[in-house]
Amino acid sequence: MIRSFVVTLFSFIFIILLSSVSYPFGGCDSECQRCHTLSKEEAEDLLKTLAPDIKVIGVKMAPAKGLWEIAVERSGRKGITYIDFAKENVISGQIFHIKTKENLTRKSFVELQRVDFSKIPLEDSLVMGNPEAPTKIVIFDDPD
Repeated sequence: MIRSFVVTLFSFIFIILLSSVSYPFGGCDSECQRCHTLSKEEAEDLLKTLAPDIKVIGVKMAPAKGLWEIAVERSGRKGITYIDFAKENVISGQIFHIKTKENLTRKSFVELQRVDFSKIPLEDSLVMGNPEAPTKIVIFDDPD
């Protein structure tokens, strides 16, 4: 009787201790950013070991648990890569949601490539149509 009580007590303590440990790929509560952090500077330091000329533009939680999504720029080109919560692995590729077949990496990549229309200088532009129209099209041309 005492032996089964001791075994039960140790099992209970082991389960409590095990549930309080943070694992790089799950095991913590749903608020991953409470346990795991990654700054732009830290991500850049990690990635510079693989590509010295890389610049980190942004860091956010990836759509897949256990990963950070890193927006990067290298040689003038932007891209998306991933670092695991353990900060030991870089994953370069695409994440697809199985049920919806949606390419989640592509969704982030399109957003990263989006141009802020308000930052395009239009002082010397030729405006055709209503300048107050809700939809605008900008065409770049080099006359030379």
